[in-house]
Amino acid sequence: MDERYVAAVDLGSSAVRLCVACIRGDEVEVVHYGERESAGIRASLVFNPQLTSSVVGDLVREAEEALMVRLSQVVVGLPRKDVVQLTASMKLDRSAPNEYITREELRDLRALALDTYPLPDPGKQGIYGVVAQSFEIDEGMTLREREVVGTLSSTLEGRFKVFVGRRQGVTALDKIFNGLEIAVARQYFLPEAVSRAVLNDVERNGGVALVDVGGGVTSVSVYQGGILRHYASIPFGGEAVTGDIETECAISADLAEKIKVRFGACQPDKLGKLSEKVLQIRLTDPYLEIPVKYVSEIVDSRCREIVEAVLYYIEESGFANSLRSGIVVTGGGAELMNFVSLFKELSGYKVRAGCPRRLFSSAVGKDVYSPSAAAVVGMALCAKEDALLDCATETVPPEVEPEMIEVEVTEKTPPRDDGLLFSPDEFGEKTEKPKTTETTRTVKVPVKGTTEQTERTGLLRLVWNTLGETALKVYDFINEGEDRR
Repeated sequence: MDERYVAAVDLGSSAVRLCVACIRGDEVEVVHYGERESAGIRASLVFNPQLTSSVVGDLVREAEEALMVRLSQVVVGLPRKDVVQLTASMKLDRSAPNEYITREELRDLRALALDTYPLPDPGKQGIYGVVAQSFEIDEGMTLREREVVGTLSSTLEGRFKVFVGRRQGVTALDKIFNGLEIAVARQYFLPEAVSRAVLNDVERNGGVALVDVGGGVTSVSVYQGGILRHYASIPFGGEAVTGDIETECAISADLAEKIKVRFGACQPDKLGKLSEKVLQIRLTDPYLEIPVKYVSEIVDSRCREIVEAVLYYIEESGFANSLRSGIVVTGGGAELMNFVSLFKELSGYKVRAGCPRRLFSSAVGKDVYSPSAAAVVGMALCAKEDALLDCATETVPPEVEPEMIEVEVTEKTPPRDDGLLFSPDEFGEKTEKPKTTETTRTVKVPVKGTTEQTERTGLLRLVWNTLGETALKVYDFINEGEDRR
C-alpha cells in the first residue's frame, strides 16, 4: 500500500509544535512529534519571523533526521488573535432548475460571495476561513450544506460566516517558510482543525462550546447543528497565569512557569495535603519560601477571569441555552489541576477536558494525546483528507560515520643531508654516520569497508605507506653500502 506523509506546524505563544503523520489508505500513524519553546510569537501572532524561523528550522531538521525524509511542504495554523466574524450572502438563479444541486455549485456560490464581499480594510485584513451557515431553495426552505446537495430548485441562496484576521499574520508565515525553502501547502483556521481532533459528531450537532486555552490567547468556538456558529478570542491565557506567579512571588519567568506546571492548581480549598507543602527557592540567601496554597490562590484568581470572559462570549453568541453537550476545554490550559472543575462550578454546564480522539495510532508515545497537542494533530487529520498532499518528496540516506580503530604507526626519519659533494670521511678520520631515526605514535584510522570514502582513504594510505617504506629501504641499502666501503 502506498504511503505518504503530512507535516503540521502549530505556532503557539508558548510552544511551537511539529507533527508528522504517515498516511496509509485510511490509516493515520503519527511517526514524529516535537515541540520547542516559542520565540518571536506573542498572542499567536508572529512579530519576529527571524526568531521563529530558527525554532521551526530546528524542529524540521530534527524530524528529517529521525524519519530520514526531506520535508518539502507543511500545513500550518493561522493566528487566533484579532479574528472578527462577518456575514456574507449570495443568491443566484440556476440555469438548470431540473438538475440536482451539486457540491460544485455550492463551492462556486461561496467563491462568488467572497469575491463580491467588501473587506473593511483590504490592505491590512485577509480572510482566514469561511463556514456555510445555511442554504435556501424554492418556497423559502432552509437547509444545511449536507442536506441541500441533491435537491431541485430554480434559485439558490447561501449564507456564510466569514472570519477575517490580520494580513500581517499570513505574511509572516510565508516569510518563515520561504526562508526555510518549505512550501505552505495549506493554512487552517485553527478552531476547525481543533474541533476535528477533540469533538465528536454528537457534540457538534447537539451544541457545544470548544474553549482552547493557549499561552497568549483563549478562543471560544460555538458549534450547533454540526456547524461553527460563533467565534471569539480573548487576548490572554496561560502566560497570564505565569506572569501573575512571577510578579506575586518575585521570581523569574522561567521558574514561575515550572512552578505553574508542577504545582499550579485552581480551587485552593480542594488541594488536600498538597496545600500544606511549602516550596523552598534556594536561589537567594536567605532562601525564599512559597506556600503551594498561595500559588494556587494566584492561579485560581486568573483562571476565574478566563472562565468569566469565556461565559460572556458564549452568552454573546446567542447559543448559551442550546449547548446540550456543554463545554469542552482543550489547549495547554486544560492541563492545569482543577481547571475543568472550576469551569463546571462557575458555568453550570457539563464540562470535560478535550484530548485528541483515538483517530490515529502513535509511534511516539502519549504526548500526542494531550490537550496541548490538539491543534497540531487536528491539522494533520484535516490534511489527511487531501489525497494529493504529500509533504515528504525525497528520501535522505543516513550519514554513516566510519568505524575508527587505533593503530600504532612507525615513522622513519632519514638523516639530514648536509649538502656536501664529498664526505669529510674520505679525506680524514672516520666519523660515525647519522642513522635513520624511528618514532612510534598511535593514530585513529577508519576500518576498511565502512564507507566508500573510507575504502578510498584506506587504499591511498596503503599506497603511500608502501612507497614510503620502499624509499626508506632503498636509502638504507645505499647507506649500508657506503659503510662497507
